[in-house]
Amino acid sequence: MKEVILNNGTKIPSIGVGVFRVEDANIAYETVKTALSVGYRHVDTAMIYGNEEAVGKAIRDSGIPREEIFLTTKLWNDDQRSGKVEEAIEASLKRLGMDYVNLYLVHWPVKETYVSVWKKMEAVYKSGKAKAIGVSNYQTHHLADLLEEAEIIPAVNQIECYPYLSQAATIQYCLERNIRPEAWGPLGAGKSDILTNPVITEIAKKRGLTPAQVVLGWNLERGVIVIPKSIHKERLTENLKCTDFELTDEDMTRISALNKNLRLGADPDHFNF
Repeated sequence: MKEVILNNGTKIPSIGVGVFRVEDANIAYETVKTALSVGYRHVDTAMIYGNEEAVGKAIRDSGIPREEIFLTTKLWNDDQRSGKVEEAIEASLKRLGMDYVNLYLVHWPVKETYVSVWKKMEAVYKSGKAKAIGVSNYQTHHLADLLEEAEIIPAVNQIECYPYLSQAATIQYCLERNIRPEAWGPLGAGKSDILTNPVITEIAKKRGLTPAQVVLGWNLERGVIVIPKSIHKERLTENLKCTDFELTDEDMTRISALNKNLRLGADPDHFNF
């Protein structure tokens, strides 16, 4: 498993398994258990996904030592608005059955609190309940505002990112400031035709890869951690192999040219939850 090093020295696997929209506890449990059995060591969940208990149980039942698994969860918007950050991380840890998470993220940049919440996130980090802290869905202007006040630079910014939404400017901004970009929905979140796009399928056929491997590899080449979601063992195994090859400069250019700035998720500047 290839790893990258975050700005506080923490190592994070470059590919993880996500469980967004896996509301059924049994499916979430089996997904994480299967992912760990085929080689994943990075699991991404969130309070709002409603499956932290299942994720924690799968990790415990896997037989893999806790210190070998990188676990992320997230602070939901209501807890951010109420200022109950300490209470939120404690509740997540209780559901997970863990003493700490490896990464705790502010889930969305809530307009009134996306800067002020960071002081409480820094307190979580100093308490040891999170080995690293970061943000999710922050655009460059959100990050600029946060960095003016921050004592601790976010380790990660998790953003929607796939070839139709390349996020080139945000990724460059993050990398220049030693904030590691991480992609959610890297395969189009089940709402896109990206895996049947002729450019992607042509590159995949030429290289003997799956379209998903090509799309994931494109993000990895750009320094982006990827969190693809699948509940199927075969696809989980295939996706994991996206670290086994490198795309050519021509491949990278052709894939990047597919950008349409097309969001499939909410706009971080205009959301109502």
